[in-house]
Amino acid sequence: EVHLVESGGGTVQAGGSLRLSCAASGFTFDDYARGWFRQVPGKQREGVACISSSDGRTYYADSVKGRFTISRGNAKNTVYLQMNSLKPEDTAVYYCAADPWGLGASEVHEYDYWGQGTQVTVSS
Repeated sequence: EVHLVESGGGTVQAGGSLRLSCAASGFTFDDYARGWFRQVPGKQREGVACISSSDGRTYYADSVKGRFTISRGNAKNTVYLQMNSLKPEDTAVYYCAADPWGLGASEVHEYDYWGQGTQVTVSS
């Protein structure tokens, strides 16, 4: 059975940092592109950071460039999102996802597997 489990969310003051982790099981995560998405109530889920399965090319939303870093763990079934200089507008539920096409695109429909999400709250 396929599972993606996020952890590391929480509440932090503006300017602080959090590191999200995602652990996969039930499939070979290494064969998939990996992405982090976020969603706030009333808005569409948006791609935050993605990494391709082949050459490790990355995508970042303009709003997080220079502050967030996506990385694959040494263990092949993990992906991380390091979030620095957090802003109140980063508050959202963050999801990790797996893309079988491997390209690391930022579109939601490209991703087959999703975690349950972890809440990130940034206070001002």
